Amino acid sequence: MPPSIPVPQSGFQAIILCGPGVSLNTFTANPEEYPKCLIPVGNRVMLYYPMTYALRAGITDITLITPPTSLAPIQAALQQNPHLTALPSPRVIAPKGLEMTMGTAELLRLPEVQACIKTDFLLLPCDLISDIPGESLIEAWMVSQGALGGSTLSEGKNAHGPVSSAPGGEQGGRRGGLSVFYQTQGREESVKGESTDFVAVAPLEQDKDEAPAVSHLVDGPQSVRSNLSKLVLSMPMDTLKEKMEKDKGFLLRHSLIEQHPKVKMLTSYRDAHLYVFPYWVKELARQEKLESVSEDILGYWAKAGWQKGLADKLGMKEIFHKESHGQDDSGSQDGESLEDEIDLRGMSTTKIGSTVEKPQSPVYASRVKASNESSKTIEVPPILAYVQRGSAPFVRRVDSTAILLSTSLRLAKLESTEEAGRQASPFAHNQKIAHPDGVAQRSTVTKSDCLLAENVTVEEKCVIKESVIGANCHISTGARLTRCLLMDGATVGPRAVLSGCVIGKRAKIGREAQLKDCEVQDGNVVEDEADAKNEKFMVFEGIDDEDDGGDFDDEDDF
Repeated sequence: MPPSIPVPQSGFQAIILCGPGVSLNTFTANPEEYPKCLIPVGNRVMLYYPMTYALRAGITDITLITPPTSLAPIQAALQQNPHLTALPSPRVIAPKGLEMTMGTAELLRLPEVQACIKTDFLLLPCDLISDIPGESLIEAWMVSQGALGGSTLSEGKNAHGPVSSAPGGEQGGRRGGLSVFYQTQGREESVKGESTDFVAVAPLEQDKDEAPAVSHLVDGPQSVRSNLSKLVLSMPMDTLKEKMEKDKGFLLRHSLIEQHPKVKMLTSYRDAHLYVFPYWVKELARQEKLESVSEDILGYWAKAGWQKGLADKLGMKEIFHKESHGQDDSGSQDGESLEDEIDLRGMSTTKIGSTVEKPQSPVYASRVKASNESSKTIEVPPILAYVQRGSAPFVRRVDSTAILLSTSLRLAKLESTEEAGRQASPFAHNQKIAHPDGVAQRSTVTKSDCLLAENVTVEEKCVIKESVIGANCHISTGARLTRCLLMDGATVGPRAVLSGCVIGKRAKIGREAQLKDCEVQDGNVVEDEADAKNEKFMVFEGIDDEDDGGDFDDEDDF
């Protein structure tokens, strides 16, 4: 069932990065035919989740970024997959210069991507599954970082940069960004060894930051705003360990502690790669020194708020100076702009975000700087962090086989829309068992924790517990499945016993095979009476199983 779309967020767009998925190479060994974003999670293709997330947030302007080699299968899925055809068609861009190992910040520098970013934007990966209300996240950003007169900004006709579309606009306050971090430990879907990030956050200052008072925790924007902090450090835990080994300890700058004495450091959280970015981040991404959005853009931006001189090295002064001149030059030809005639900021009783101090003297040429301009210290707009607390909402990046299995099993436990009605999760299916007639009467399927797709046939004397079975699968007589994920068209032979396994599309498991915690590649055949544990059944064609360096969804790659 397609999601209901709230009031559209005009002047806002969503960009979804669709990578090849080397970390899931058992099932994406050939991204030209089967890219990562088409892997099924909970019997829906992975791409369905970020697309519906954007739609539930009211964003209808959706762009998919993919390598040229994966363009054809993605376009075919958008036209044929029943879960995707029910959604509005997104724009798909396959830049010619996009390579498999390209960093996410490098990707944003490509001309085709730069041209498609025309407003403030939501940036998210194809492997994100999130139950955080998208509209609440954007509203929290608008309240905390939005400028007077309009909380989004569209690209204007001025050649110098974006032009405010409403009074106040970007001139009323240089807006910051918003990032999301989720807890990886102590949750039902947690897996051992999941990648984490080192995150340091500081509480928002009521007299300086946009922190609307929240008297109590409720659902909606207020609950999101109550969990907002200011991000001051962010890097992968692997990077932190390398730095500590090199520096013989954990070193911090005095300026961080002086400016944020109440900093809290977290090591069990992970960057969801879900960001609300203002338009000017497009310009920041053009810096050649930046390779990754999560580690470079986000990490350096967070440090620029307290580390002197870093904002200049990142080119923020030039970016803001150019935009302010572009806005000054973009005034109506018929006269002064409204915000020049009336001091809207002075009249406002609300607080505007961190601003770039305007020169008092007029600027007569964009290439000539006022004498006192270079001596002014730029005020870096904050990058805020939504840090998940408690057991809800559900947030997870599905970028490994273990997480793919745990997340699918977690989704299988959700009540169907028939059972829960309007209270059903946005991830719920209409029915837990889509084709009940295909299950033999003398078989056992635990409906509360199982999910069976269309045209699944289960023969007699089978036992299926806590499993997800894709469309057109066949389970033969006497087979036993526990905590398993079967993709479309898989076949399980008679009396086979599977536990904790992920079986690819059209794979065949021989009779009386016993597999535990195994992965079977698409189309592979496991021989009869096979006995294996913690093994991968796949055809290796020059794939280095130890090298994940080419994954779009690693910290440094698209």
